[in-house]
Amino acid sequence: MDSGPPVLSNLPFVEQVVIVGVGELGGVFARGFLRLGLTVVPVIRSTDPSAVAGEVPHPRLCLVAVGETDLSPTLASLPSPWKGRVGLLQNELLPRTWLAHDIADPTVAVVWFEKKPGQDVKQIISTPVAGPEAPMMVAALSSITIAAHEATASEVEQALVAKNLYILTANIAGLETRGSVQDLWYSHRDLAESVTDEIADLQRELLGHEFDRDAAKAEMVRAFDADPNHGSMGRSAPVRLRRALQHADAFGREVPTLRRLAADHLEGA
Repeated sequence: MDSGPPVLSNLPFVEQVVIVGVGELGGVFARGFLRLGLTVVPVIRSTDPSAVAGEVPHPRLCLVAVGETDLSPTLASLPSPWKGRVGLLQNELLPRTWLAHDIADPTVAVVWFEKKPGQDVKQIISTPVAGPEAPMMVAALSSITIAAHEATASEVEQALVAKNLYILTANIAGLETRGSVQDLWYSHRDLAESVTDEIADLQRELLGHEFDRDAAKAEMVRAFDADPNHGSMGRSAPVRLRRALQHADAFGREVPTLRRLAADHLEGA
């Protein structure tokens, strides 16, 4: 007699991956996890995480795939058993983000690919991953032909800064230049480098220590060159600039280029 599908609580935890926020990136990782034969347990906006945690108290990984704006409240509301198994992949991510929520050792992917609705994945450069489940996340991405590699915690911290320089420089300077990242970097170098330097100062404050600025900038330029036609300004550009100015105010940093761009391109600035 067919007894029906097994309940989640009867599956060994090593076979279960919780994904909180199954949007474009979450969907990409879900596909990779399924290719590895793992059970993917989705948590969407209408789902009560505590109820899911009752069925899946100890998943192999709890991948938080919500956007940056929703990240802090999502981490704050995670059931306690999941906090030791967290995976993160957001932009503008740094250790202070997860440490503020008592998450000590997450698995962190610095995502260097893009997935937009109705389009295939666009790879830029290889995605480094560090943390307890880095091998599994790299295997999941590799199974769907997305370049990824394991890295140390310090390497991923450096890579997070490089990705932040890429995202923030492209978006904030792009408020003025528009066009592609290639045009931004090679036709408006003075503006781009001024924005990058001010963002790097803020990243240092947010990290709480210095980082290899030359290497981070070189990685940013490598990503520009790998996808030269990528647009330099997204819909989130005004929000990113306002957030950068909030950080500058909090740390008492002089950021004249960012303030000039805000005055010229933000309503009510």
